[in-house]
Amino acid sequence: MQVDLIVRNARIYPGDTGAPSSDALAVLHGRIVAVGADVDGLRAQETLDARGRVVLPGFADAHAHSVWFGMTLMEADLSAVRSLDEIYRIIGDRAASTDGDEWIVASGFNPVLLQGQNPDPDQLDRASGGRPVWIKHASGHSCQLSTAGLTRTGALSRAGQSFDGGRIVVDDAGHATGVLEERAMSLVRDVLLPYPLAMIEQALDLATAAYAREGLTAVTDCGVAAGWIGHAPGEVAAYQNALEHGALRTRMQVMPVIDALPLLEGHADEPVRRGLGTGVRTGWGDDRLMFGPTKVFTDGSILGRTAQLTDHYDGCPGHHGYLQEDPDVMRERMIAAYAGGWSLALHAVGDAALDLALDTLEEAVRKHGSRRVPNRVEHGIAVRPDQLARLAELGIACVVQPGFIRAFGEGMRRALGESRVPWSVRARTLLDAGLPLGHSSDRPVAPGAPLASIQSFVERLTEDGLPYGPAERITPAEAVRAATLGTAEVTGQADRRGRLVPGQLADMVFLDAHPAEVPPSDIHAIPILATAVGGEFTYRSEELPS
Repeated sequence: MQVDLIVRNARIYPGDTGAPSSDALAVLHGRIVAVGADVDGLRAQETLDARGRVVLPGFADAHAHSVWFGMTLMEADLSAVRSLDEIYRIIGDRAASTDGDEWIVASGFNPVLLQGQNPDPDQLDRASGGRPVWIKHASGHSCQLSTAGLTRTGALSRAGQSFDGGRIVVDDAGHATGVLEERAMSLVRDVLLPYPLAMIEQALDLATAAYAREGLTAVTDCGVAAGWIGHAPGEVAAYQNALEHGALRTRMQVMPVIDALPLLEGHADEPVRRGLGTGVRTGWGDDRLMFGPTKVFTDGSILGRTAQLTDHYDGCPGHHGYLQEDPDVMRERMIAAYAGGWSLALHAVGDAALDLALDTLEEAVRKHGSRRVPNRVEHGIAVRPDQLARLAELGIACVVQPGFIRAFGEGMRRALGESRVPWSVRARTLLDAGLPLGHSSDRPVAPGAPLASIQSFVERLTEDGLPYGPAERITPAEAVRAATLGTAEVTGQADRRGRLVPGQLADMVFLDAHPAEVPPSDIHAIPILATAVGGEFTYRSEELPS
């Protein structure tokens, strides 16, 4: 029998144990067909000598934003700035190479790194030579405009007016600061979007090339085609184009934002439903590109203090954040989407928003049954002990981002206060409650390399090197499982990926060492030697030649 690929002389970890189980595997038509001694006697079009290297199931990310991430690779980069002057310099440099009065777009700005300071709109005008400036905050839940940008979007004339589910921030004198929060950012989108599909496809090309270099083989894009996080109503077509053109290097599960799901006409005896016009729903597609749940924003960001907490933000008496919409309106829309066959992925950062999410999920399942692709809660930055028990009772996975701790844990600590840190970005207690634990990054909100996230799961050290909820630490083997099989469980795909056993998809990452073999502080630096999706290499270093 001839197969497509045989890997020999490897230390292969199947994905559901902490030890290697074999030294060889064979791939045919994208799936593993034999391991260990069963490979003997097979012939292959290609045989790879792994030279004793570690082979793991491909890493997966259960919550990322690939188009947004790819766009940041084309925009002015503010992710490392430490002063306002540096921002003005970068904007000026980009303006010098920009024609006419085109917008200057920058991304990755994190006000936490500047102790909460934001650029001055007039200073941005001077730096850009009068061109409008749009600065995307790293959280994605706010942005900054120059004065020219405020004028072009109409935000300047609306400063001080109420805005449902968002805010145009003003100073004590009532003047616009240039900061737009949450749904107020639609003022910018209404001017600059939709993006051309060719640009979105280019962003996917850049993003998935980076993913391949990091060992990622499967990604769930958490919100496309609508809302502040979408880039065009037909955004999914860009994914299809990228797949056809060989520019989609990872398996993709895409979540349309609930705003993209209109009411559907149906029989009078059927429940009110939301969905795409053809009735397509969660699960449509194949192993390379499929629809996941619908994404719903219930609240905002912990760093921007727009996430809704039961108790007030630390040091801000009376301020609890807010929901994105009236809770009854949100609940009705979510139930209608669920009735239309869409699983639900509910963004709930604060514990008050999580109460709404859990109530809604319980009602949806009671009325319309369970789904093959699991319902889930995104982020859960603050999960009270009673909510942990309820998550377990309902079997709802909480999709956490360990990289948040490493990127801005001290900012979360300042927002929550020390007493709520033990509830934050849970991991150990989720596993102990019997819930699946997956890995996700929310990239580009935070860096997304899986090995760095695995390290953060293990260490739980902030940007200042301080422990953040150390009781929630997990072992390197548990963290690797979260980044492989655990993420497949969270996304409803454990029947096909996440393990290196016969019948599973041949998604693999080749490493110089297993994360359990190095000091925790060195996990992020383990060299990635190769990445394969369905047995086809999407990345291959010179250290692992054919």
